[in-house]
Amino acid sequence: MNSATLASVSNLLIPTATVVYVLALLAHTGEWAGGLRVAKKAEQKVLVGADGPAITADTAIPADTAEPAASVRVEQASRIGVLLTVLAFVFHAGGVLTRGLAAGRVPWGNMYEFSITASLAVAAVYLVLLKRQRLQWLGLGVTFVLAGTLGVAVLAFYVPAGDLLPALHSYWLVIHVSAAAIAGGGFTIGGLTSVLYLIKSRAERRSLDSGKPMSTALLRVPSAEAMDAIAYKVHAFAFPVWTFGVLVAGPIWAYYAWGRAWGWDPKEVWSLVTWVVYAAYLHARATAGWRGRRAAMVAIVGWVVFLFNFIGVNLLLSGFHAYSGL
Repeated sequence: MNSATLASVSNLLIPTATVVYVLALLAHTGEWAGGLRVAKKAEQKVLVGADGPAITADTAIPADTAEPAASVRVEQASRIGVLLTVLAFVFHAGGVLTRGLAAGRVPWGNMYEFSITASLAVAAVYLVLLKRQRLQWLGLGVTFVLAGTLGVAVLAFYVPAGDLLPALHSYWLVIHVSAAAIAGGGFTIGGLTSVLYLIKSRAERRSLDSGKPMSTALLRVPSAEAMDAIAYKVHAFAFPVWTFGVLVAGPIWAYYAWGRAWGWDPKEVWSLVTWVVYAAYLHARATAGWRGRRAAMVAIVGWVVFLFNFIGVNLLLSGFHAYSGL
């Protein structure tokens, strides 16, 4: 196939992946909504007291009051969401690959290409961890991020495939952006896990105080302690990758591209800020013994800073990186 045909294939595959991610998002939304409905029906069943006086709101609700059929539907919605995510990932990967082949280079020469490539890294990290850690409970957040990123990329950032500027012709750029994208995927999974940790830990405290069981949706999520450990492991993997990609490969590329390794460009500054926040997160965990809520809050701050570095700096600030979108 020639470049025009490959570009057309990519332009078809990326929107298709977006639609399938949206369908996966709807399936996971149904999963969580179904879990909440199951818990609500179980609570109403106990409080009504079919063969006795009404039970007070402080009475514990037996876990077996949930309707088995409804619980099965929740599990089915989860599986459908995962399968749709895998299918979307295949379309997504095909779209990124054909975009690169159409342009005759790595597909991250502008904001559109970096958006589709970085979001592919998020999906890849999620699916790898899904196989190892059974992270299907993150499906709602992950598919929301993926569908949103691809949707914005297609509607707002799209540019036709073209040649790179001379400064971008470097294998150090490939190393730099590849590492940043992989680390970004890890930061996103870690950030979403930290958000869900806060939700689960609050639910655990309320359940302990009131004696009521949590919703079926949250019962399917690992304990807050387990999620805290998962978030730490993901960040511990992503941080050295970010360090190498941003503070080693990035300055080397900058030296060959612009004749200086570091120039306090807005992108460089915010990449360093991102590094500092995550370094503080890992340092606090290793030396001060930070666990739980405090660590999760720092991780979420780091994720927000990373997102601003990824999107806000490119759209709001000007600098050497502006022409490439990187």
